[in-house]
Amino acid sequence: MTETADDLSAPLGQDKPRRKRRLRLPFTAMQALTVMLGLFLVAFAGFAIFNKDPLGGEPMTRIAIREPRATDEKPAAASLGQESKPESKHEAKEAPKQAGEQKTVTMIDGSTGTRHDVVIGGGDAADKGDAAAASAPPPVMAGIDPKLLEKSRYGMIPVTAEGAKPFNVYAADADRAKAAKMPVVAILIGGLGVGAAKTTDAIMRLPPAVTLAFTPYGADPGKLAERARAQRHEIFLQIPMEPYDFPDNDPGPQTLLTSLTTDQNMDRLYWHLSRMQGYAGLTNFMGARFVATDAAMQPIIREAAKRGLGFFDDGSSPRSIAPQAAGSQAMPFGKGDIAIDVVPTPAEIDRALNKLESMARERGVAIGTASALPVSIERIGSWTKTLSDRGILLVPLTTAMLKSKSS
Repeated sequence: MTETADDLSAPLGQDKPRRKRRLRLPFTAMQALTVMLGLFLVAFAGFAIFNKDPLGGEPMTRIAIREPRATDEKPAAASLGQESKPESKHEAKEAPKQAGEQKTVTMIDGSTGTRHDVVIGGGDAADKGDAAAASAPPPVMAGIDPKLLEKSRYGMIPVTAEGAKPFNVYAADADRAKAAKMPVVAILIGGLGVGAAKTTDAIMRLPPAVTLAFTPYGADPGKLAERARAQRHEIFLQIPMEPYDFPDNDPGPQTLLTSLTTDQNMDRLYWHLSRMQGYAGLTNFMGARFVATDAAMQPIIREAAKRGLGFFDDGSSPRSIAPQAAGSQAMPFGKGDIAIDVVPTPAEIDRALNKLESMARERGVAIGTASALPVSIERIGSWTKTLSDRGILLVPLTTAMLKSKSS
């Protein structure tokens, strides 16, 4: 056996110690951590891809909606006055269901941050796709003659009775004998009912002779309209109608459209009529295309006349057929002459009011329209304080409409 040099130099009687082998892992600790992190990310991505939750990633809120308990009590509307038979197939034979509690919930779009106010609760919806239509039929306002109401499937709507008409009954008091001898001016403030602050501002700061027009929207437009009547303002109801750029410019739920049938538009009209009571007439809300379309507009004018209402055209559409349609029905009619706050600055509003004043002197009657902007309310309020000193009488819209018809 051949011995190496190391064997010859090793001490006698002692074996050469063997070296211990170190266990080597196939990867380092950092590599292991990287692999574990990668597996976690793969698992998370798989969950996100294959999970079928359509609201994943969006902020959510859960709202418990309780249906109103059934009771043996009749709806409040059913106890009002005489129950007239339906005059058309649009009217229901049964009273509206009792209203449940309503709540307004603000929903926030998680991607855009857009806020939407949704009314929850109430009875049958006028249109299940529209949040505003999901509210219950509104209660009847105070000071309303029950004989001038009848039931529709949406709530109580105006009607003539024993020769009495809503236009005459709900017109504001005015010295019509004096108005017949003097130049008169009427002003209609529109867009009320949505936004309690601006509506209350118009009600309290403007003189009673200023007429207020309410949209059918809002949480409780009837309550605000009731307050307006308590302050001796007469009120009109604005009916949303199709503009030329619809749907890019959309007046709101249940808008009357030229593409719908007469029956469909009449059903929508009844929904609007039921939102409040005590209005003397109707007026268009937008609607340049609708008021210029004879086939669509004529049935609405006929229905308003049949129910004892007047109609006011805000004058925004030069092609409107409303004057001819109202004339054929011998109903009270008026048309706006000047939009006062097209340019909402104090100087331009004052200029428009001066023009309205000059028009009243020339023609005997002039009608202006405006919105409830703070600057509009402030300038109109100041202007009306000295109007009589300049020989012009401020009158409610109904008085101006009657004078226009007689002149």
